[in-house]
Amino acid sequence: MDAEVALAKINLCLHVTGRRPDGYHLLETMVIFADVGERLEAEAAPDEQDHLLINGSFANAIGSSRSNAALGALRLLREMTGAEERLAVRLVKEIPVSGGLGGGTADAAAMLRLLKRRWNIEWPVKEWSKLAAMLGADVPMCSLSRPLWALGIGETLEILKPMPSLWLVLANPGVAVATPDVFAAYQSPLREPMNRPSGFTDTRELCHFLAKTANDLQNAAITLAPSIGETLRALEDAKGCLLARMSGSGATCFGIFESEEAAARAALELETHHPLWWVKTVRSEVSL
Repeated sequence: MDAEVALAKINLCLHVTGRRPDGYHLLETMVIFADVGERLEAEAAPDEQDHLLINGSFANAIGSSRSNAALGALRLLREMTGAEERLAVRLVKEIPVSGGLGGGTADAAAMLRLLKRRWNIEWPVKEWSKLAAMLGADVPMCSLSRPLWALGIGETLEILKPMPSLWLVLANPGVAVATPDVFAAYQSPLREPMNRPSGFTDTRELCHFLAKTANDLQNAAITLAPSIGETLRALEDAKGCLLARMSGSGATCFGIFESEEAAARAALELETHHPLWWVKTVRSEVSL
């Protein structure tokens, strides 16, 4: 059996810089990946068709397995390689659906990494990037799962280096907001491109920079789901929180803390006062 982890994506900042004729918005976003996510397992199927078993905390929150992003990645890669093997896939869903953490796109990227090993596919990096982009705008960044800048609709990536490991608290108030609905509600003016640092040496330096940025989709998401605003206020009020913001198009929010102890205390307080929220203490991946 082969296995792969799909790490949660966190947008530390997100600016909307333009809009293409086809309606897609152009973005400038700093992305990190946390040590929490979902797990994919795959083995040879017992018959001549693919199978998908979904379980985990959020298994009931997703729709038909036939439209699952991981299966979509499997079918596309099989079509492009001519591989004949059918697989029995198990997906353990452990992050909120439509929560701004990558979810399905991270699952698709994890499937590509798993199959690359299983089927011994040796393609150039550009070919993998092209394939990932065919599956969704965020799949190329999730395929790398490293701290990075993502530009355009997500197709242009710049690795952040150096980048410190961060202690964060993730909090989702138990609501899902659809990305198209958030973009439809977005009313703010378009941004000029920012002066993007190539990396950061420590948490304080990073937070000083982030304080001058924003998530441009945050207000639009709050109009659709006011509990996002409540979640942000709870994180901002937590002792030791250096910065709180929404990730992606929501509804999950994050707080950055200076230490594991401060993050753990804040998470415990949130869980105590909001027992229906999904709350996690996480650490981010690092670029040296």
